[in-house]
Amino acid sequence: QVELVESGGGLVQPGGSLRLSCAVSGFRVNRYVIGWFRQAPGKQREGLSCISHSDGKSYYEDAAKGRFTISRDIAKNTFYLQMNNLKPEDTAVYYCAADPIDAWPCLYNYDYWGQGTQVTVSS
Repeated sequence: QVELVESGGGLVQPGGSLRLSCAVSGFRVNRYVIGWFRQAPGKQREGLSCISHSDGKSYYEDAAKGRFTISRDIAKNTFYLQMNNLKPEDTAVYYCAADPIDAWPCLYNYDYWGQGTQVTVSS
Protein backbone atom coordinates (compact mmCIF):
# COMPACT_ATOMS: atom_id res chain seq x y z
CA GLN A 1 0.00 0.00 0.00
CA VAL A 2 1.40 3.38 -1.04
CA GLU A 3 1.55 6.00 1.67
CA LEU A 4 3.13 9.45 1.83
CA VAL A 5 3.40 11.39 5.08
CA GLU A 6 4.53 15.02 5.14
CA SER A 7 6.09 16.77 8.08
CA GLY A 8 8.00 19.96 8.78
CA GLY A 9 5.39 22.61 8.18
CA GLY A 10 4.70 25.42 10.60
CA LEU A 11 4.83 29.13 11.20
CA VAL A 12 7.91 31.00 10.04
CA GLN A 13 8.79 34.66 9.69
CA PRO A 14 9.41 36.22 6.29
CA GLY A 15 12.95 35.47 5.18
CA GLY A 16 13.05 32.29 7.22
CA SER A 17 13.51 28.69 6.15
CA LEU A 18 11.72 25.40 6.51
CA ARG A 19 12.47 21.89 5.37
CA LEU A 20 9.52 19.71 4.50
CA SER A 21 9.90 15.95 4.60
CA CYS A 22 7.87 13.26 2.89
CA ALA A 23 8.31 9.76 4.26
CA VAL A 24 7.01 7.14 1.88
CA SER A 25 6.08 3.49 2.04
CA GLY A 26 4.91 1.05 -0.57
CA PHE A 27 7.43 2.15 -3.18
CA ARG A 28 11.01 3.34 -3.46
CA VAL A 29 11.64 7.05 -3.97
CA ASN A 30 14.07 6.32 -6.79
CA ARG A 31 11.49 4.24 -8.67
CA TYR A 32 8.65 6.79 -8.82
CA VAL A 33 8.46 10.39 -9.93
CA ILE A 34 8.23 12.46 -6.73
CA GLY A 35 7.12 16.03 -6.38
CA TRP A 36 5.93 18.88 -4.22
CA PHE A 37 2.79 20.94 -4.73
CA ARG A 38 0.97 23.59 -2.77
CA GLN A 39 -2.46 25.11 -2.52
CA ALA A 40 -3.12 28.51 -1.05
CA PRO A 41 -6.59 29.55 0.17
CA GLY A 42 -8.84 30.40 -2.75
CA LYS A 43 -6.25 29.33 -5.32
CA GLN A 44 -5.68 26.31 -7.49
CA ARG A 45 -3.08 23.77 -6.58
CA GLU A 46 0.28 24.51 -8.17
CA GLY A 47 3.27 22.32 -8.80
CA LEU A 48 6.60 23.42 -7.39
CA SER A 49 9.30 20.86 -8.01
CA CYS A 50 9.88 17.23 -8.89
CA ILE A 51 12.53 14.59 -9.47
CA SER A 52 12.40 12.22 -12.40
CA HIS A 53 13.08 8.63 -11.39
CA SER A 54 14.67 7.62 -14.71
CA ASP A 55 17.66 9.95 -14.40
CA GLY A 56 17.28 11.78 -11.09
CA LYS A 57 16.89 15.12 -12.86
CA SER A 58 15.16 17.89 -10.93
CA TYR A 59 12.63 20.35 -12.27
CA TYR A 60 11.42 23.62 -10.76
CA GLU A 61 8.55 25.89 -11.55
CA ASP A 62 9.22 29.63 -11.43
CA ALA A 63 7.69 29.94 -7.95
CA ALA A 64 10.34 27.58 -6.59
CA LYS A 65 13.40 28.50 -8.63
CA GLY A 66 16.27 29.94 -6.63
CA ARG A 67 14.64 29.52 -3.22
CA PHE A 68 13.46 25.91 -3.00
CA THR A 69 15.49 22.73 -3.36
CA ILE A 70 14.10 19.25 -3.79
CA SER A 71 16.13 16.23 -2.74
CA ARG A 72 15.70 12.58 -1.91
CA ASP A 73 17.36 10.16 0.49
CA ILE A 74 17.09 6.72 -1.05
CA ALA A 75 18.33 4.97 2.10
CA LYS A 76 15.64 6.64 4.22
CA ASN A 77 13.04 6.40 1.47
CA THR A 78 12.21 10.03 2.11
CA PHE A 79 12.25 13.17 0.03
CA TYR A 80 12.49 16.79 1.01
CA LEU A 81 11.76 20.35 0.05
CA GLN A 82 14.16 22.89 1.48
CA MET A 83 12.55 26.31 1.38
CA ASN A 84 14.61 29.44 1.95
CA ASN A 85 13.83 33.14 2.00
CA LEU A 86 10.16 32.41 2.56
CA LYS A 87 7.62 35.07 1.72
CA PRO A 88 4.05 35.63 2.92
CA GLU A 89 2.81 34.52 -0.50
CA ASP A 90 4.34 31.11 0.16
CA THR A 91 1.63 30.50 2.76
CA ALA A 92 -0.23 27.38 1.68
CA VAL A 93 -0.85 23.72 2.35
CA TYR A 94 2.08 21.81 0.90
CA TYR A 95 1.65 18.32 -0.51
CA CYS A 96 4.10 15.67 -1.52
CA ALA A 97 3.06 13.30 -4.25
CA ALA A 98 4.33 10.43 -6.37
CA ASP A 99 3.57 8.58 -9.56
CA PRO A 100 4.99 5.47 -11.24
CA ILE A 101 4.90 7.00 -14.73
CA ASP A 102 7.95 9.03 -15.65
CA ALA A 103 7.04 11.97 -17.86
CA TRP A 104 8.89 15.23 -18.48
CA PRO A 105 8.36 17.87 -17.25
CA CYS A 106 7.65 15.78 -14.20
CA LEU A 107 4.89 17.90 -12.63
CA TYR A 108 1.43 16.61 -13.44
CA ASN A 109 -1.54 15.02 -11.66
CA TYR A 110 0.11 12.23 -9.72
CA ASP A 111 -1.65 9.11 -8.50
CA TYR A 112 -0.52 9.22 -4.89
CA TRP A 113 -0.70 12.15 -2.45
CA GLY A 114 0.14 12.93 1.12
CA GLN A 115 -2.28 14.57 3.51
CA GLY A 116 -0.63 17.99 3.34
CA THR A 117 1.21 20.16 5.82
CA GLN A 118 0.45 23.80 6.54
CA VAL A 119 3.14 26.42 5.97
CA THR A 120 2.39 29.91 7.22
CA VAL A 121 4.78 32.78 6.59
CA SER A 122 3.97 35.73 8.76
CA SER A 123 5.57 38.19 11.12
